[in-house]
Amino acid sequence: MARLMKAPPAVLDVALPPDLIFNAMVEYRAPALDRTFAALANPTRRAIVRQLRRGSLTVSEVAARHPMSLAAVSKHLDVLEDAGLVRRTRVGREQRCSLAAEPLASASAWIEDYRVFWQRQLSSLSAYMKRRR
Repeated sequence: MARLMKAPPAVLDVALPPDLIFNAMVEYRAPALDRTFAALANPTRRAIVRQLRRGSLTVSEVAARHPMSLAAVSKHLDVLEDAGLVRRTRVGREQRCSLAAEPLASASAWIEDYRVFWQRQLSSLSAYMKRRR
């Protein structure tokens, strides 16, 4: 006997402005900033970025500092490379990895906008609280 599923209740019962309505499957493209934050969401990848701040390393040198297989580290490097955070170059039989900091500058600028926003909000709250005394 098939079980009938009820339609989910309407989540929003308000009209949205046209600029907030879009078909995510058709119109959404993962921008570079999304890839940067997704890559940095993993602690191993953040550790690799920290390692590469000091200069380029071979894949083996990167892997030596992590308790996982070379293949696992290579997959993390693939994600970082796809996000534009790491560049790999072949030098003889070795692959050297270096940090590409451009995506970090974009992420930093995005975060800075919100720091300024919250700083203004907290300053306004502080002024309001002082006036209430």
